[in-house]
Amino acid sequence: MAGVGCAAVGGTGFPSHGPIRAGCCSLAPWRSLHNSAAPRLSVPPCISLYPTARYLFAMAAPQKVCVVGSGNWGSAIAKIVGANAAQNPKFDSTVKMWVFEETVDGRKLTEIINTDHVNVKYLPGRKLPENVLAVPDLVEASRDADILIFVIPHQFIGRVCETIKGKIKSGVLGISLIKGVDEGPDGLKLISDVIQEKLGITMSVLMGANIANEVADEKFCETTIGCKNKNHGALLKELMQTNNFRVTVVEEHDVVEICGALKNIVAVGAGFCDGLGFGDNTKAAVIRLGLMEMIAFARIFCTAGPVSSATFLESCGVADLITTCYGGRNRKVAEAFVKTGKSIEELEKEMLNGQKLQGPATAAEVHLILKHKNLIDKFPLFNAVYQICYQGHPVAEFISCLQNHPEHM
Repeated sequence: MAGVGCAAVGGTGFPSHGPIRAGCCSLAPWRSLHNSAAPRLSVPPCISLYPTARYLFAMAAPQKVCVVGSGNWGSAIAKIVGANAAQNPKFDSTVKMWVFEETVDGRKLTEIINTDHVNVKYLPGRKLPENVLAVPDLVEASRDADILIFVIPHQFIGRVCETIKGKIKSGVLGISLIKGVDEGPDGLKLISDVIQEKLGITMSVLMGANIANEVADEKFCETTIGCKNKNHGALLKELMQTNNFRVTVVEEHDVVEICGALKNIVAVGAGFCDGLGFGDNTKAAVIRLGLMEMIAFARIFCTAGPVSSATFLESCGVADLITTCYGGRNRKVAEAFVKTGKSIEELEKEMLNGQKLQGPATAAEVHLILKHKNLIDKFPLFNAVYQICYQGHPVAEFISCLQNHPEHM
């Protein structure tokens, strides 16, 4: 090739006539060489003078994936991602999962996962793919990743970001499955925004009607990815989607994330209803009023773009709200709160096997945001959950807090 006066590209044998780009590379240099009177080039038979898109895609290094978190939901999503990565050449076959090291029955949890391929503490009875590698060191797990999947309680995201800041690759694509919000000096802060600001990476979100055990059992369900970049959204969908875990991608990432956080507050209210012995009519009213408060909150605080009612009809909206109000941990603990008289903190320790409850914490953060904006009276359900969980307001008065809801005026 040197006799042609061209530099070879990356050892491929292709002459360097400017950058080769998939789908838009010029064939003119190749045609001129082919049609000229110059001696024919000696090219190995395995190399075509007309590079195809297939060859160019093959040149791209497989994307390395790290799941940051290994609780119930983190392990369920690692099960999906591990299986997909093992079959798709776009992704590196090894999926690392950061595991906060614990001892279970005298063995390290990472050892159990890597040997027995089961997270016996947080997702017992479900096999993880053998290519999911449990790593106890957060920096080691994340340093080579091209895609970071954040699945931890939102209370810990600041500490996690500080640990890996400056120690991850540039150009990393992040996706948050974390359901919660942060209350900053200027009001509402989405968890994806916190991650993006601290790490300087592009973020998307995934939220939906996804109870982790059912997802891990491969029962059919849907989920929603909120992503502004269509190419990123398509890649993440390819990483996440299975026959029984169907993914829809929408652009309103902030609305998708707000839905995932606020529905946990409503679920606490639904649990109060169950504990107080109210029927399905009352619970349906709580769900509807909760949805209306979710929409109103989003229209005030989601300012990145228009807030479409259609997004609330995706899995991240009404579907997630319904399943959480009937089957989630927030509902279950809130019901026990009514029946036992124990504190939320006590019940969290007794009932959740080390997992964290998001509803009450999110209610507290939302309360501060609404108070800052002088909007508490516009959100009586959110406020009632906060007052009952943190200010000793009698839970028996929960429904009376809703009887003069703005929706009824």
